[in-house]
Amino acid sequence: MESLLAASSSLPAAAFSPASLSSTSSSPLNLRTITGATAAARAVRCAAAKDSILYALEHDEMFNSAEVIQWESGKSINSIAAAQGIRIRRRCRSRYPSEGSGADKAVPHNILEQIIWDKEVEVSQRKAKKPLQKVIESSQHAPPARDFMGALTAAYRRNGAPALIAEVKKASPSRGVLREDFNPVEIAQSYEKNGAACLSVLTDEKHFQGSFENLETVRNSGVKCPLLCKEFVIDIWQIYYARSKGADAILLIAAVLPDLDIKYMLRTCRNLGMTALIEVHDERELDRVLKIDGVQLIGINNRSLETFKVDTSNTKILLEKRGDIIRDKGILVVGESGLFMPDDVEYVHNAGVSAILVGESLVKQENPGQAIAGLYGRELLH
Repeated sequence: MESLLAASSSLPAAAFSPASLSSTSSSPLNLRTITGATAAARAVRCAAAKDSILYALEHDEMFNSAEVIQWESGKSINSIAAAQGIRIRRRCRSRYPSEGSGADKAVPHNILEQIIWDKEVEVSQRKAKKPLQKVIESSQHAPPARDFMGALTAAYRRNGAPALIAEVKKASPSRGVLREDFNPVEIAQSYEKNGAACLSVLTDEKHFQGSFENLETVRNSGVKCPLLCKEFVIDIWQIYYARSKGADAILLIAAVLPDLDIKYMLRTCRNLGMTALIEVHDERELDRVLKIDGVQLIGINNRSLETFKVDTSNTKILLEKRGDIIRDKGILVVGESGLFMPDDVEYVHNAGVSAILVGESLVKQENPGQAIAGLYGRELLH
């Protein structure tokens, strides 16, 4: 496990200043990183100078969180996550699980777990080629992030209908290839021309045939819509990398990430000027996310990422139970999956959704951009 103190020699000094470790700024760490330093830090915290890293950590709420204390007591990452209702196990293997044999060949419980295990290997390999320090530097040279939330709010007011996050998506594990003649720039430009408020670009290669290169190409194509990086994020490295490629927002999946990781990743997003779309699937996940400060955007996915079955009533049920809390907090809700017709859009809108994320029902059409009018039953103002 990487030590925070060891990491300090290769990271920018600002990343470890007391100010950067406050609740309003970013530290390029997640639960796996910070917990490696806790035991040593606590042992000498009393002697720490007020301007030192250890003093800053002592007074950082995340350093003193329940998850860190549990880790110090000997609990594993998986047991800490399971206590929060997270069923996706983390393997931390050096190669793809499917490449093993016998006892070494892991069997995932579901497709999401398989994706996460493969993502752990992918991220490990990417980090070896481009360490966090270099990715942070690249992110600092990227143009300022665009206002993802502002674009959604403006589109909702302009059209009186849920703002559209249109997805640039070639394939999915459940549907296979959605579009053979896949040109991400043409699709993105067509979406924007026909009223999409924001765009989502799939970056997972192994299961969705996406790429960060697609994200970067769309960003550099002249498209003005803010871009969501649709990635299975498990490491803070991915957020900095997405920002370096032009992402304005990032997807965080509550079914995968413990609360402490979500808090750290939100902090990093704020520091980078990015928006975090936090995706939930059920009541327990929603309740977890609603307890976290600083959440602006929640996506309710009607597709179970375990079975991949879709039920649009999931959105209505969750908002009937927690809609008042969401409105009191000023959180914007995004409806995801199972949206193909105007009746579907109206259904989730009536349930309390202010934006929708749609990919399959658009990208499979001959002209994805023109298909937006069919989805809404009318053309969108833009």
